[in-house]
Amino acid sequence: MPHASLTVDPSFVVGAVDRRLFGSFVEHLGRAVYDGIYEPAHATADEDGFRKDVIELVRELGVSTVRYPGGNFVSGYRWEDGVGPVADRPRRLDLAWHSLETNEIGLDEFARWSAKAGTELMLAVNLGTRGVQEALDLLEYANVRSGSTLADLRVANGTPDPHGVVLWCLGNEMDGPWQLGHRSADDYGKLAAQTARAMRQLDPGVRLIACGSSNRQMPTFGAWERTVLEHTYDEIDYLSCHAYYHETPGDLPGFLASPVDMDRFIESVAATIDHVRALRPGRRRVDISFDEWNVWYVDRYHDEDKVTDPQVWPVAPRILEDSYTVADAVVVGGLLMSLLRHADRVTAASMAQLVNVIAPIMTEPGGPSWRQTTFFPFATTSRLARGETLSVSVAGPTYSTAAYGDVPLVDAVATHDAAAGSTAVFLVNRSVDASATVSVDVSRAPGATSVAEAVTLWDDDPHARNTLDQPNRVGLRPTPSAVVDGGELRVTLPPVSWTAVSLG
Repeated sequence: MPHASLTVDPSFVVGAVDRRLFGSFVEHLGRAVYDGIYEPAHATADEDGFRKDVIELVRELGVSTVRYPGGNFVSGYRWEDGVGPVADRPRRLDLAWHSLETNEIGLDEFARWSAKAGTELMLAVNLGTRGVQEALDLLEYANVRSGSTLADLRVANGTPDPHGVVLWCLGNEMDGPWQLGHRSADDYGKLAAQTARAMRQLDPGVRLIACGSSNRQMPTFGAWERTVLEHTYDEIDYLSCHAYYHETPGDLPGFLASPVDMDRFIESVAATIDHVRALRPGRRRVDISFDEWNVWYVDRYHDEDKVTDPQVWPVAPRILEDSYTVADAVVVGGLLMSLLRHADRVTAASMAQLVNVIAPIMTEPGGPSWRQTTFFPFATTSRLARGETLSVSVAGPTYSTAAYGDVPLVDAVATHDAAAGSTAVFLVNRSVDASATVSVDVSRAPGATSVAEAVTLWDDDPHARNTLDQPNRVGLRPTPSAVVDGGELRVTLPPVSWTAVSLG
């Protein structure tokens, strides 16, 4: 049986765990909004038409922020369409997903939903087909209390208090040729810098996120970041990263190593940030917002019966509704570990998306909601990962992958909350056929004398999943092998598994 070991020492701190690492994403895409969070005819719908069963699941998931309204959708969005009397709102063609947008839900409604779900709103502005003035108008409508035309319009629309939005995305994936308004890094960098300066003149308290590369495989990756930062470094607070992963037939071991790619992605972007910073006066800090990440079987989307007829525009079509396996959830748990491992650089993140669309939560119109396999590692990590991430080095066997070379068989990350006297250890066993034993030296972690909680996500079938017919097929299982004795935590990890252990 493979064996790995590591040491947990609160003296070796990576960085504070920012609660904004546990963000998510709701785009006007498929059934994410309509039939997802919003279904007025549903038995659980509240006075605003929001499904209360979904709100309860979002709260259980532990989501801190929600990025809205896109995504590709935002690059053609006119925010004014989503405010005012619903009966008067226009129906628009959404070119990003070839859908009809009814605009029943807009900023004011979504902000109410966000408050009910206990999340912070992160807004994206359209820098695809629009620009500085439209971003200023949206900021004025959202954040100014009263006394101006747009602020008073919000008040007249039934929202007397400003939304107070702090986090703002300056467009979305502007390096992508698929994006409405796609432009070069130089052109985008100039527009983002102008928009950022203008927004800060209106509200100095905003925190702004510039678009990094859509993924690490983009031909402009690296050069895009450098050029955008050369224009925007003094004006922004974050640079974004986006990454999606999926299993390819016959390569489960390689898929389980996906977090290695996320590690390398983060480290490359951090190095570029440091390079641009070194060429400038002062020590101003720019962090990373990993505001799109998940497992997404993007090839399946291309294989779906996509509507392309210019006379047919469906409302809330069933698209991107991936059904997730145990292996997918183990990778999601590993990606969260990667984000934690870089807590000194990544201080905001958004799992894309939240409901129905490549999501941890699924719903059926008029029917139930349920947790996908990916729900469990996210909810558990959000709940247990507190305080600071600690630097741990895993000693143990490796295995070879085609994409990433030799990678550790067992992956691990740990957090320590000095105020609460608690320590959490998160572990993944990437072996597809063998359990692994792990020993963790916790003798230097104050209070880590017993196991408060130990749970594992695994199944004899790594491709088992939760569905409408079997919503509870997969879940967390107790981990009785986890024990602390003589300052050492010992635990056995099943193959293709993700484990969380809380000590206190």
